[in-house]
Amino acid sequence: MLLCIDCGNTNTVFSIWDGHRFRDTWRIATDHRRTADEYFVWLSTLMSLKKIEADITEVIISSTVPRVVFNLRVLCNRYFDTRPLVVGRPDCALPVAPRVDQGTTVGPDRLVNTVAGFDRHGGNLIVVDFGTATTFDVVDTDGAYIGGVIAPGVNLSLEALHMAAAALPHVDVTKPQSAIGTNTVACMQSGVYWGYIGLVEGIVRQIRIEREQPMKVIATGGLAPLFAQGFDLFDQIEDDLTMHGLVLIHRFNTRLETAPA
Repeated sequence: MLLCIDCGNTNTVFSIWDGHRFRDTWRIATDHRRTADEYFVWLSTLMSLKKIEADITEVIISSTVPRVVFNLRVLCNRYFDTRPLVVGRPDCALPVAPRVDQGTTVGPDRLVNTVAGFDRHGGNLIVVDFGTATTFDVVDTDGAYIGGVIAPGVNLSLEALHMAAAALPHVDVTKPQSAIGTNTVACMQSGVYWGYIGLVEGIVRQIRIEREQPMKVIATGGLAPLFAQGFDLFDQIEDDLTMHGLVLIHRFNTRLETAPA
């Protein structure tokens, strides 16, 4: 079976793919100090609780936190006797190479989302990912990543607001009943919620103007459903977009390895 690992700045997600479907998915806080042994104890315990007897023979990793990759590699080698495929490394091929400025390093998560988005929706696509950062990935007609936008994430913005202004409290991200808040919490929630609605609308509009053609917009990330409430911002929300992309990239590389010379 294939173990897909998506390591973001906040959380690391593990999913087991049996060749037909994902058996289960688990999240853990990203911490570069976590050892391979800790990963294994945590993962094997959760698998046992769900009564999943998976013989993991292959692993693919996408990580925006380079310091975490070493211990994940040790995990794969020590406990699964396999060498993981790491998105963004030279030995991990993509179906279509990104077209960006020479020397530019594209985040692995953005490459994975591009592959998955193109597979499900075709080209001329904008992928909006609500993660630690809010990213907009532009996918060309042939499936190539051709650039995008990086904006501060929603929770990051709230944290910065709280830290910079001592009198402002921590608040949850939610859709306010009205734009005009009548207390501090409501004012902050309104600013963040309606601010990001405007941010998404404005950036998508500008991308479409520059591309001079219609473009589908899909969203992923935990907060995507919140910002889709009552608005026509997205054509579709994809909960498993990154994991789907990891499966596709692994499959593509497997075919390359087994293709006749």
